[in-house]
Amino acid sequence: MSKDPFNPFKPRDWQLAHGRQITLGPKGILMGILNVTPDSFSDGGKLRNVDMAVFAALQMVEEGADIIDIGGESTKPNAVTVSAEEEQDRVLPVIEALSQKTDALISIDTYRADTAKLAIEAGAHIINDVWGFQKEPEIANIAAETKAGCCLMHSGRERDRDRNVIKDQIDFLSKSLAIAKSAGVKDEAIVLDPGFGFAKDPEENVELLAEFEKLFELGFPLLTGTSRKRFLGAVTGRDVGERDVATAATSVLTRMKGSTIFRVHDIRANKDALAIADAVIAAS
Repeated sequence: MSKDPFNPFKPRDWQLAHGRQITLGPKGILMGILNVTPDSFSDGGKLRNVDMAVFAALQMVEEGADIIDIGGESTKPNAVTVSAEEEQDRVLPVIEALSQKTDALISIDTYRADTAKLAIEAGAHIINDVWGFQKEPEIANIAAETKAGCCLMHSGRERDRDRNVIKDQIDFLSKSLAIAKSAGVKDEAIVLDPGFGFAKDPEENVELLAEFEKLFELGFPLLTGTSRKRFLGAVTGRDVGERDVATAATSVLTRMKGSTIFRVHDIRANKDALAIADAVIAAS
């Protein structure tokens, strides 16, 4: 008997650490970006201490963010790598403080197993790995042990890629899923991210937008992370700080195709854009 095709709009509980969960499918979920780094491409250096970071996070929650994604190392092209200790010094105090001030879900943006473990202990619920468990595969064991939610992202960095954009996605993410399964991570804990901008030129990113729904072949909910990315500037001619309208446009495009989580800087613009998309989906 053939397996039923994955329905991205059907309610599905995403299982997270600390006994939490959130329903994916019926409406778009906003993940606010909180970079506690000096060099992130859009907002590096703006959050210089814990209080400023917590204030910014709570503001995003007030504006409609369901999840706050906290990162301590820039993932922009050619970014300087920081040590695990420095990453942890940046993110752990913010996670601890934020977890005491809000019930919003907290995500740790890291590929390091040690950082993920400490972040979950500090109060985080989700591990967001831009290397899809392939940089430090032992992070999958941490995810399984803590029952954390997982965002497994596709990256084209440091490897040969298939010229077929979708085939490369399927091949890479299938490997990530195999690592997760081997470690004992449950399917209900997994969301996939096609990794817009990560070793992809503007044409490839646009092609990925156009063929986004083909990724549901893998059978998991999808996250869209296009916020202020370079390819939006290539298409619109806008500088990095002027790309929120273009970001919202991609949120609507991918929401209509089935994406369920949207990792963004500007919560308000994307909340309004997704409200329209969700209304159309509900009426269809």
